[in-house]
Amino acid sequence: MAENEWLSKDYYKVLGVSKDASEAEITKAYRKLARKYHPDLNKTKEAEEKFKDISEAYDVLSNKEQRQKYDAIRQFGMGGARFAGGSGQGGFNTDAFSDIFGSMFGGAGAPGGTRIRFGDGSGQPDFADIFSSFGGGAGGGGRTAYQESRPRPVKGEDRNSKIGLSFRQAVKGATVSLSVGGKRFKTHIPAGVRNGQRIRLAGKGRPGRDGGANGDLYLQISVQPSQRFTMKDRDLVMILPVTVAEAALGAKVQARDIDDQVVTFKIPAGSSSGDEIRIAGKGVQDRRGKGDLVGRLEIRMPGRLGMAQKKAMRDFAKSSGDFDERIAGERMKI
Repeated sequence: MAENEWLSKDYYKVLGVSKDASEAEITKAYRKLARKYHPDLNKTKEAEEKFKDISEAYDVLSNKEQRQKYDAIRQFGMGGARFAGGSGQGGFNTDAFSDIFGSMFGGAGAPGGTRIRFGDGSGQPDFADIFSSFGGGAGGGGRTAYQESRPRPVKGEDRNSKIGLSFRQAVKGATVSLSVGGKRFKTHIPAGVRNGQRIRLAGKGRPGRDGGANGDLYLQISVQPSQRFTMKDRDLVMILPVTVAEAALGAKVQARDIDDQVVTFKIPAGSSSGDEIRIAGKGVQDRRGKGDLVGRLEIRMPGRLGMAQKKAMRDFAKSSGDFDERIAGERMKI
């Protein structure tokens, strides 16, 4: 039973609020922490565990009845109750708690300081029996009257859906309209998503039962490939064709980026095909920062050379010393 674990968990401390915090303060604190530790935004194992803790704390403290039970258990567990051993069973005097449990269950506590025995044989208190005693139910191993009157919340089932994006939408991010279960809503797809990636949309699945949370929607992304660009982590890579003269002598060449804006690449003298030239900050921009636009050089030659061009190339080869021999040697390496 979850109540048996409440003594060791300080939910107010988890959310960073005081014990007399209002519902609005509790909700505000939860939303702030959820944005920081949500698994979709923070991929660390520590963040995943932290998100579970703050969700558990919010589930209890945002529910008026659950919060009353939690406060009562914490109060007598921190030294208000008098426990007594004997034959492996625990006991406590109810005088100190008649007001607490009376307000929760409509009773006035056990009259005359009646000693109530409860436990599971291990000497540890069983809070199901405590609440059964104060709530008018029968203890002793079965479900309490309180539990029977409040069905356990069941989270709704998850859903799966698909959406197609253009390459530019995948790079820049996009706000899209979705229809799930007959309901339409808009959501933002973050920049830098990849083909085949799944995105979790919390609470957009099937409705929960008996007060349980909604399920989640898992959205599978399909990205249309681009003829000019590819993504490498946060970098945006494009083939940058250059002439022999531009590669040999160095040059400033212009091209268009993903936004169809003209950008200038500075080609160093003596560049070769496959060399990469970067323009900082022109790649994918996500919560981690900005990537670069990378031009990957590809040296192009005319389809046919005239007599003068052929002669110029032979003269160039002769003037390059043993360069041709060194390249031939590289081709022969295993």
